[in-house]
Amino acid sequence: MSIRIRRTKLSASLRSAAVLLLLLLCAACTSSNALNDPDNDPSIPTISIMAPLHFPHPPSEEMLERVEGLTHVKLDINWVPDGIYTDKMNTALSTNSLKKATFVKHTDYIFVKNAIRSGSFWEIGPYLERFPNLMHLDADILNQAAIDGKVYGLYTERPSSRQGIIIRQDWLDRLKLSEPGTIDELYEVMKQFTKNDPDGNGRPDTVGLADRNDLIFGAFKTLSSYFGTPNNWGVTEKGIIPEFETAAYMDTMDFMKRLYDEKLLNADFAVTSKDMQRDQIIRGSAGVYIGSMTDVQRLSDEAMQINPEARFTLVNRILGPEGYRIWSIPNYNGLYLFSKKAIREEKELLAMLGFFDRTMEKDAANLMRYGIEGKHYQMEGGQVALPEATSQLRVSEVNALYSLMIADLSNPNLLKVAEKESMWELAERLSADNDKFIVKDPTIGLESKTNDEKSMELYKIISDATYKYMLGQISAEGFYQEVERWKRSGGSQIMSEYTAAYFNK
Repeated sequence: MSIRIRRTKLSASLRSAAVLLLLLLCAACTSSNALNDPDNDPSIPTISIMAPLHFPHPPSEEMLERVEGLTHVKLDINWVPDGIYTDKMNTALSTNSLKKATFVKHTDYIFVKNAIRSGSFWEIGPYLERFPNLMHLDADILNQAAIDGKVYGLYTERPSSRQGIIIRQDWLDRLKLSEPGTIDELYEVMKQFTKNDPDGNGRPDTVGLADRNDLIFGAFKTLSSYFGTPNNWGVTEKGIIPEFETAAYMDTMDFMKRLYDEKLLNADFAVTSKDMQRDQIIRGSAGVYIGSMTDVQRLSDEAMQINPEARFTLVNRILGPEGYRIWSIPNYNGLYLFSKKAIREEKELLAMLGFFDRTMEKDAANLMRYGIEGKHYQMEGGQVALPEATSQLRVSEVNALYSLMIADLSNPNLLKVAEKESMWELAERLSADNDKFIVKDPTIGLESKTNDEKSMELYKIISDATYKYMLGQISAEGFYQEVERWKRSGGSQIMSEYTAAYFNK
């Protein structure tokens, strides 16, 4: 009995020792894994970013891991669909919940100027000279976005204007129509696309134009260029006036109202999102898209998945009363600003700036722009070849990373493309052609404190009035009553401030 008891005690002791050893080993493994896990490595900074998503999907995990590996960071990116980006950015700004780096579109930049002046963001100008790539950023572009002479943002570089018209080429061919070259011809194409069964299915299920609830990047502002409207502000002998006080702006509204009344565009355009607008083009319920010409590749690729016969073309020259004209943006599409609430210490800011500086190096920049060699692109004679066969793979895995690239157009580390896909090639060639007749905003670089403070509420007055006029809800007299309300609410003061700044510069 005693032997059996001793054996039982001995076995229990052995079992206890084994369990203890196992626990120690597990603890050691856990500790080792923690040390090897980038998420738990205090030496690896976390780069948190709010960025716009222009594609259906964010970059693939493989691409993000490769970027992390090259830049030695942990990425925490909030990808926000472009169509709702402005709203989400404004919400984050108002609730003080910004990421360490937040992208601000140039059209929204005015809305954050007060926050910048109040000290919500880091001034980064003094730090740029510490970084080998950031120190070479274009001084003119930095100054375009400077506030009170101080630099707060890293800019994403874009051509002056990518605006133009994307049209279903196969519909033109079926109806024996030529590419439009005048406003009247553009109207006729939209009318024929609506009335004459361009898809050949025997049903009245198409409209000429697909538009969305955006007076700037939708159809309206590009059409207004064709009619001769100035870009935001015009210069007269008496001073600076807003674009909506010109006859050309009214002509543009009349043109859009005509399209709406004759049912040549989607009836719900005033409340249509960009994704809904794109879907109409992709599914073949509309044949004309007015906006960024570089959207054509994605529209074409996705439309051909539904209808392999779908073909597109681009037009950038529409002759109007004052010749060829197209509105332009500054040479920056937007800025990455750095929140002081999210970034408490200078060393964190330096880590953020260091990340963006590292993405401009040859290996990282080309990875983010083109993807992985042999998978997303090929090399031919020292240049990048983008095969048609891998186009969709780039869209789904790579292209969203483009939003993170700063100063890419002038980055000497980016490889040249040997032969681009046809639609991209055409879009970029016509974007370059736009430079010959761009219309600049004369107030770029000028300061108006009233505009900085009240632009959002004032813009809503004119935006609402513009849509109401186009929908037939108010008359021309009603529209100009709203213009007078705009003036009384601060618009007249903005005009005076810009006039003084313009003629004294």
